[in-house]
Amino acid sequence: MNPNKQLWEKGDFTRLAANMRESGSELVGKLGITPGLRVLDLGCGDGTTAIPAAKLGATVLGVDIASNLVQAANTRAKEAGLTNCSFQEGDASNLEGLQDHSFDLTVSIFGAMFAPRPHDVAKEMVRVTRPGGRIVMGNWIPGDPTLVAQILKISSAYTPPPPEGFVSPMLWGVEDQVIERFGSAGVPKEKITFIRDTYTFIAPFPPAQFLDLFRQYYGPTMNAFEAAEKNGKAAELQRELETLFNSQNKNGINGATYIPATFLRITVVL
Repeated sequence: MNPNKQLWEKGDFTRLAANMRESGSELVGKLGITPGLRVLDLGCGDGTTAIPAAKLGATVLGVDIASNLVQAANTRAKEAGLTNCSFQEGDASNLEGLQDHSFDLTVSIFGAMFAPRPHDVAKEMVRVTRPGGRIVMGNWIPGDPTLVAQILKISSAYTPPPPEGFVSPMLWGVEDQVIERFGSAGVPKEKITFIRDTYTFIAPFPPAQFLDLFRQYYGPTMNAFEAAEKNGKAAELQRELETLFNSQNKNGINGATYIPATFLRITVVL
């Protein structure tokens, strides 16, 4: 099985995505969505970005490598009565079946960054987006002090070294890397802009309970705990993550979680 597919089908990301809806809608509101705009959402999960875009009148196709998330997204779209939004399985590094220049806007929020072969990902996003169209990516930033970058950093210390040739997904959060990857797809750096933006995780329960969702349903954290348990270090990993989640929580109300996380928002104009 494709290791990337295996990773994202391992848990149930819908359980985390439920705490990302507000920021998903807020981000879509910044993208200039207009009725009839043809939008591709890569690494769409269960539709956190795609469904708000469809509600604004765009015609949206969501693509994700995880079959369980595609099924959940189609269910959400049907329940919302959206006929202009559909989801299918696919690999961001090989969008076979999608025609050249068929989208006005290609979006990937914390999705395509995790696909292998990043240069192929950049080339495929450029290929399927029309001249004059846009590509927007939201990517976590390596070494950033906020939540997700730190979860991934802490988790990596408890997992075995990656296989030879592995390219860290976090490099999509490095501006020079982004310029180089899109450059190899024929995009000059003058067409690429960067802004640091914020995505907020909101939950009506305490940070420790929010961490439990990552431990039970988020593939990278699940893998970290499995490896830590084998080494007798699961309690240590739990303590380290609990400290992180508690320190990142900005909610003054007892019993709730409000954790902002910084990410790099990339816009490519073709």
